[in-house]
Amino acid sequence: MKQIKNILVTGGLGYIGSHTVVALQQAGYKVTIIDDLSNTQISVLDNITKITEIKPDFHLIDLKDKEALNLFFQHNSTDGIIHFAAYKAVGESVEKPLMYYRNNLLGLINLLEAMEKYKTDHFIFSSSCTVYGQADQMPINEQTPLKRPEAPYGKTKQMGEEIIADFVAATNRNAIALRYFNPVGAHASSLIGELPNGIPNNLIPYITQTAAGIRESLGVFGNDYDTRDGTAIRDYIDVNDLADAHVKALNRLLNKKNTQALEFFNLGSGTGSTVLEMIQAFEKANDIKISYEIKPRRAGDIQEAYADYSLAKKELNWNPDTPLEVSMKTAWEFEKKQIIQ
Repeated sequence: MKQIKNILVTGGLGYIGSHTVVALQQAGYKVTIIDDLSNTQISVLDNITKITEIKPDFHLIDLKDKEALNLFFQHNSTDGIIHFAAYKAVGESVEKPLMYYRNNLLGLINLLEAMEKYKTDHFIFSSSCTVYGQADQMPINEQTPLKRPEAPYGKTKQMGEEIIADFVAATNRNAIALRYFNPVGAHASSLIGELPNGIPNNLIPYITQTAAGIRESLGVFGNDYDTRDGTAIRDYIDVNDLADAHVKALNRLLNKKNTQALEFFNLGSGTGSTVLEMIQAFEKANDIKISYEIKPRRAGDIQEAYADYSLAKKELNWNPDTPLEVSMKTAWEFEKKQIIQ
């Protein structure tokens, strides 16, 4: 009988984490979640359970707490780790750099130390397209030179990748860093989606909260970029497609199909959309008007980024096949469900 693999997902109650937990469970993995609930709510655990009819094990742990983390590993064996737990707001990282460095880097180091001590071999890192800074050419592929990121958040992801590279080289372990672009959308059930605590830092929850009347209007940061309509261009990728990529990356490691100790894959849709185009896409998909106002550029923001995901397509057999219109609809359905509750 085939042994069921135990996978630890840190930050598993967050936006991308929760969708990945669902995908892992549906793929037959046993999932254990560690989360400190700093940017999510415990109710997400119940909603994951409603979708999959399996309740993941949950441990309330801050990864900066080395003692609590070691205690967890003493009592729980794990076949692989998917590491999402990190602060992720570009603007906030500019205002509170030390908070970002402490949380994102110390948490990672503690986790890797525990991984070595308790003999776990496979690690997937939630990285980001911010490691490329403002790239000179579009689309961005994995050979695009890394530049100094504009914000501390991006620097923590770049440093995180370097720490992991040194770690796997020294300990003979395997890792994959998934560099994703901008996740959007929600699960088709409307039970899980992007639900940030406080004022959203990402575009889509700000749009949905404006549509719902929670925010008076949407702030568009900068209309003087050298783009089609003056607003910044990003690559928006459906969160369910992202979750699928994590399962495929994990399978690759567990089946020893990786060609290097640390591999990198871009995860995006391959298409760049401006902020105004995203507002229009949301309006069209949901037949609703969004009030917005132009504001000054935001510190740490770059002008343009979109992905060449052909390596992930070839090596992971991964395709981002959710249309943007569907992502805009699921995001709005999820938001409406929050209002009713």
